[in-house]
Amino acid sequence: MRKIKYILPVIIIFTAFMACKKIEILPDTPKIEFTSFIVFDTTDILGNAYKGGRLNFYFEDGDGDLGLKQPSGNYSDTANLFFTLYRKTEGQFTEVPEDDFLNPSDYRIPYMDREGQNKILKGTITVSFLYIFYDVDDTDTVKYEFFVKDRELNTSNTAVTCEIPLSVNGKYTSEDPL
Repeated sequence: MRKIKYILPVIIIFTAFMACKKIEILPDTPKIEFTSFIVFDTTDILGNAYKGGRLNFYFEDGDGDLGLKQPSGNYSDTANLFFTLYRKTEGQFTEVPEDDFLNPSDYRIPYMDREGQNKILKGTITVSFLYIFYDVDDTDTVKYEFFVKDRELNTSNTAVTCEIPLSVNGKYTSEDPL
């Protein structure tokens, strides 16, 4: 009985100490990081062959205000993920004009919200591309620069993909040598 008198307070203090986790604090400005890009063959519902791409990137947002709600009558906030496409020509990457058939439109990251005191958002976002007018026999090599804006219009850093040869299916990461 005497041992329990001493052991019980030690267990309670140890449990309380372990339960006290330091609260993580991140900046309100979003941060993004390129993870991978996957090139694949796909078909539409009519059986037409296309090239597809899937961009994966990591994000953090300290105040948890990333993402937009579906637009209603006001269409001013329709995009919050922005891309610049570069095509490799004669060994050099150059920005493609806006009317280039591979140039992606901007995207909307869906609305995200956390309840409670800790509003930090972290995770991976995946964006899919369809290269409808891409000639499967082409040997285009591209790369993307991209950034996000949160609801307070804080702009993230600009992330850059690795070189992506669209003619070769596979997964490409920044560690992959080309």
